[in-house]
Amino acid sequence: MTTENRVTIDLTDNGVAQVRFNRAEKMNALDPAQFEAIIAAGEELREMKGLRAVVLAGEGRSFCAGLDVSSFTASPDGERKPLTERTHGNANTFQEVAMTWRKCPVPVIAAIHGVCFGGGMQIASGADIRVVHPASRMAIMEMKWGLVPDMGGYHLWRGNVRDDVLRELVYTNREFTGEEAKEYGLATFVTEDPLGKANDIANEIANRNPEAIRAAKRLQDAMLEQSGDDILMAESVEQAGVMRKPNQIEAVMAGMQKRAANFSDV
Repeated sequence: MTTENRVTIDLTDNGVAQVRFNRAEKMNALDPAQFEAIIAAGEELREMKGLRAVVLAGEGRSFCAGLDVSSFTASPDGERKPLTERTHGNANTFQEVAMTWRKCPVPVIAAIHGVCFGGGMQIASGADIRVVHPASRMAIMEMKWGLVPDMGGYHLWRGNVRDDVLRELVYTNREFTGEEAKEYGLATFVTEDPLGKANDIANEIANRNPEAIRAAKRLQDAMLEQSGDDILMAESVEQAGVMRKPNQIEAVMAGMQKRAANFSDV
């Protein structure tokens, strides 16, 4: 399957979607067509039958070099939609390329190599898990152009990055490595083979109860936004929904009994 050949999607037999940014000659930089292709890919994944996890990566030398500034020209007054217009639910078009991965119903694991600047950094932040090459070049780049990060990053960075660290990275647009990204909370794992590690994680997730995985992602997304009382109720609602599935209680009990038997051998 392809989305205008800018983003490719290949669903494996175990339900892992291999998603690739496919503008390698431009280090997967974001021009208008790339914005449209990424959003279309996200929408396609949300409706995909049998989907259990997503591995997101870039073809060629980089994950995503950020905005392709040369492709955006000034528009006559009145032709450009205001940024405050919500074109995709709670987001505008620029925000949706990052938010679409958080809106994906299954876990998204980003494998990051090469350059990951600006909009690329914010897209990566939309993933549930980020696996980064130690020599990756990363930056929250927007201040270089006299702009603020406005592609969903502030929403997606909550709970990951210490406040003062995030402020320094934004204010200075300082470049940092994959090793530093893990220290800052912007990467989950650092490895010489980010794609291999991302696939290992995705394949492990694909072997779990898919209903429980989707419910856990919904709870994780709600955790930073809802009150304690609301989260407690959401946990109960999600668990009740999972347990209503046919044979689920029996499967859970069988798994617990097997684990208890293993403990007895220790």
